[in-house]
Amino acid sequence: MKYETVCGLEVHTELLTKTKIFCSCTTDFGGEANSHCCEVCTGMPGTLPVLNERVLEYAVKCGLALGCEITRFSRFDRKNYFYPDLPKAYQISQLYLPICKNGAVEINDSVNGGKKTVRIREIHMEEDAGKLIHKDGRSFINYNRAGVPLLEIVSEPDLSSGEEAAEYTQKLREILKYIGISDCKMQEGSLRADVNVSVRERGSTDLGTRTEMKNLSSFKAIKAAVDFEAQRQITRLENGRAIKQETRRWDENKNASVLMRTKETADDYKYFPEPDIPPLVISGEYIERIRADLPELPEVKRTRYVDMGLSEYEAEILTGEPEYAKLFEQTAELTDNPKESAKWIMGEYLMLKKEAEGDLAPEPLAKIIKLVNGGKITRESGKKALRAVFTEGAEPLSFIKENGLEVIADKELINRICSEVINENVKAVREYKKGKDKTFNFLFGQCMRELKEKASPDDIKRTLKEKLG
Repeated sequence: MKYETVCGLEVHTELLTKTKIFCSCTTDFGGEANSHCCEVCTGMPGTLPVLNERVLEYAVKCGLALGCEITRFSRFDRKNYFYPDLPKAYQISQLYLPICKNGAVEINDSVNGGKKTVRIREIHMEEDAGKLIHKDGRSFINYNRAGVPLLEIVSEPDLSSGEEAAEYTQKLREILKYIGISDCKMQEGSLRADVNVSVRERGSTDLGTRTEMKNLSSFKAIKAAVDFEAQRQITRLENGRAIKQETRRWDENKNASVLMRTKETADDYKYFPEPDIPPLVISGEYIERIRADLPELPEVKRTRYVDMGLSEYEAEILTGEPEYAKLFEQTAELTDNPKESAKWIMGEYLMLKKEAEGDLAPEPLAKIIKLVNGGKITRESGKKALRAVFTEGAEPLSFIKENGLEVIADKELINRICSEVINENVKAVREYKKGKDKTFNFLFGQCMRELKEKASPDDIKRTLKEKLG
């Protein structure tokens, strides 16, 4: 514990605009290589960029959701570097006057316990680069992604572990999805992080030499990369070797960071104001109009859900995705039973989502919950009905009637089945009467099976206990 980890993240998120940041090309993912580009996004001579107004709106929206100050007078800058993924040899970004500054996100403190605040230094707008594909000893370039609008969210070095870095990125993802500005599909590169890591002696306030790992595209990779790189640097220091400022690549197959190149600084990029785009002057009315359009954010929802009677764990799961929260709130309103609605969504619905493609409206789910709670069908029958609704689009009441899933209310039949199960399982009955309570569950299960899980569990248990004495 002689050393501590110091980490800051640069999180890049592609925005859900229909067109690119400076031209009218589509932002759709995929497509034939180099089919989503034009003279502007491929940097042809004589072309001029025109800012997509939706990008500015989304940037302000993101800044407000993260508690940032909005820069009323903002502008773009040229970041010069020579690499094939940037056809015009520079990227239009923001260095001197970024659109947002001084925000914050609260996470769990993995070192000291409790909560900690991760400061956001700035958020700036920029264009994405193209993609290089290395294959069979050759390199190919796909410019479909060049010019797709990005927000880069830059934190201060307030993170102390891989666990914190992953949680911070998860919190950002939640907020970005709730405010509707990005789909955050990490597998498609629409949310990715550059990780800056250094170490220092515990208690010191000086920052160590940092290294950077680029384009980490999963929470697992972010956590592993931070922890590995911190340990790599500690080992070097303990062996009397210096840390070099460099850019490294995270190799998931080796579970290790690999040297790419020495780290560039701002001077290497030769930033200067972008001459082809005028400065942005934003009014207070514009900012307040966007603020008024902000939805309820995840942390506020979690608190409200706990006040509705849910556990903190249930509230955490249900606010993890906007679609879960929407389904829960609508279902809870229809059933007037938040707790049962939460159980069905967290249990059956999420299990079905993992197994198959499909969707679920709140109305059929609410019908099934009411039928189960009203004793009209058993929970098992409710699960069967919900599966049919999810996978086949069935109507709950029709499916239940067509498949004879209504609760068996025939007390004589329940009596007879319970008697038969007792007579056929003498050994289990004997063990139960000797005090082995677990055998009751076996007998109960046999009765449920014989009654095809359509009788009320409470009726079976009561009848069985009466007969066993």
